[in-house]
Amino acid sequence: MREFATGITVLTTGGEFAHGMTANAFSSVSLDPPLVMCCVARTAVMHSAITGAGHFAVSILGADQESTARYFADRRRPRGPGQFTGVDWRPGPHTGAPLLGGASAWLECRLTHAHEGGDHTIFVGEVLAAGAAPGAGPLLFFGGGYRRVAPVTGGARA
Repeated sequence: MREFATGITVLTTGGEFAHGMTANAFSSVSLDPPLVMCCVARTAVMHSAITGAGHFAVSILGADQESTARYFADRRRPRGPGQFTGVDWRPGPHTGAPLLGGASAWLECRLTHAHEGGDHTIFVGEVLAAGAAPGAGPLLFFGGGYRRVAPVTGGARA
């Protein structure tokens, strides 16, 4: 799977279940109703956070947010609300889950379904609100490392 380029997100929950986690197993599921999915290992703190909160937020990271991705992937960071100290974020208007500043897009979701998928759970969420800050360009993960997309210049597009 290292040959499949994916976008990088940070999943978050707020309140008593405050937690954040870098994830690249995220995708759109449906436009009507608007549904997205994320896959989380059943052993991850985020698994119990999403299950307990009944909602989650997604911050889709921009090209300049590799340090944010690395921070929320580091298991040594503080647990609970302390992990957001010093991080640029604001509470989501519907769930209160942290939405990270500088993200190219964000979504707030209400958990609607949870499906077993091997050692992970596939969480499906209905999108309650979303926003975007176009122009940042995406942060990708490919070949075991973070990557950025070079802008297309001149020539024909396929």
